[in-house]
Amino acid sequence: MRRQSGQGKIGCALWILAAVVFGMAAFKMIPVKIKTAELYDFMVDQAKWASNLTNDALEKNILTKAAELGLPLEEKGVTVYKDRDRVRMEAIYTVPIEFPGYTYRWEFHQLVDRNIYIF
Repeated sequence: MRRQSGQGKIGCALWILAAVVFGMAAFKMIPVKIKTAELYDFMVDQAKWASNLTNDALEKNILTKAAELGLPLEEKGVTVYKDRDRVRMEAIYTVPIEFPGYTYRWEFHQLVDRNIYIF
């Protein structure tokens, strides 16, 4: 019995460390993923009803929504092309995520290419 005391403590410490690292990564990355999904959903909604808006107005709406969500989307990262019955919107941006001693640069390339509903 005496020889077995203390065994297994290293494994427990490693699992706790792994859980802390995973938890910190999730805490930092999940809110960013939710915001980018919201921006993509907004772009899809804008594309559905784009018949009444100009390309510039669509770009401005996307930039405004990104600023609302706190995403670092710049004017040069947004492209909108619209012809008679299709719209193509593209947003390219990078979100820096700060970890202790390291900054991860998460790159996003969101593309919406849809038919325009005309009423």
